[in-house]
Amino acid sequence: MGVPKATLPFGPETMLQRVVRLLGTVVSPIVVVAAHGQSLPALPDEVIVTRDEREARGPLEGLRAGLKALPESVAAAYVTSCDVPLLVPAFVERMIELMGDHDIAVMEVDGFPHPLSAVYRRDTLPHVESLLANDRLRPVFLFDTVRTRRVQPAEMTVVDPELRTLRNLNTHEDYLAALKEGRRQKAEGKID
Repeated sequence: MGVPKATLPFGPETMLQRVVRLLGTVVSPIVVVAAHGQSLPALPDEVIVTRDEREARGPLEGLRAGLKALPESVAAAYVTSCDVPLLVPAFVERMIELMGDHDIAVMEVDGFPHPLSAVYRRDTLPHVESLLANDRLRPVFLFDTVRTRRVQPAEMTVVDPELRTLRNLNTHEDYLAALKEGRRQKAEGKID
């Protein structure tokens, strides 16, 4: 899209600022994981910013950095990307609720898991580090290793009927459509 997604404007804030604000209504603390040298928009002081230990290692590397940065008192974390500006906070709460006694609760749509729409227990960190040490970089390897609850769309439509939380923006067209949807939702009082 020509610029980092985290800095793309979405209304009066950037996409990352928006995602952080929305998440902040249901979880705390918030950890933002960035690549080395990646610039970030201004974030609230209470947001913990950390960096990937190694570059270009995908979501498991980001998961490692994020879990390591969490205070020890935090048992689990909802993990998402910065390009989901239509995120529904109740979706996050529902995912946490559905995790139950599993190690991970991950959204699965048509047999495909969404590793950046999932809740991970902090004690999955040793498994993440083992996979990274063995260059097994696909999140599905983690899901196959620990007790994973694969959440189906029908379980989430009660809180997010259109599953907007899963709409990440990968193209300029996706971005424009999300801006339009955001304006429509705001006009209808369904989004802030």
